[in-house]
Amino acid sequence: MQIQNYGLFWRRDEVEWNPGTGKKFELLGRIGEKRSILQIADFRYQQGIYILYGSYGAYYVGLANSSKRGLGKRLEEHTVDDHWNSWDRFSWFGFKKVLSKPNKEGILSLQKTLAENKWSNPNITIKNLEALLIRAMGCFGNTLEMNFTPEQKWEQVPLKEREYYINKLK
Repeated sequence: MQIQNYGLFWRRDEVEWNPGTGKKFELLGRIGEKRSILQIADFRYQQGIYILYGSYGAYYVGLANSSKRGLGKRLEEHTVDDHWNSWDRFSWFGFKKVLSKPNKEGILSLQKTLAENKWSNPNITIKNLEALLIRAMGCFGNTLEMNFTPEQKWEQVPLKEREYYINKLK
């Protein structure tokens, strides 16, 4: 499986883990800022790898590997388990592609299942794993920054900016 998209060092306190009655939990990311290029996607059902970071760097690595326990659910579990007080940021690396058709609010969703993929080119796989580790560990001092093939970096949508960006989609 190749990494389709990712988010780096998103803040835990910028996610509303328990939004309350009538609201749904979201894990929103964006590409772009201007209306003409802005895209917003919900990554709560993403499958892939995530890293929790605490005061001293990477603290925990986990796997979100099913639709019932996707990225959002796994992270939410860590807000109340033994790790609840040990992390304040997270990075994620997802295997599901973002679909191009938005919902009525303009938010993009992810493909339902993982596409079958043969690990036919070990060189690309090795380079993707290297890129994941460089980015996840914050090793930006590497002389050659590695990129994923293909690459889609998503920025976190902070809680206070959610409505601002959603309104730009309309």
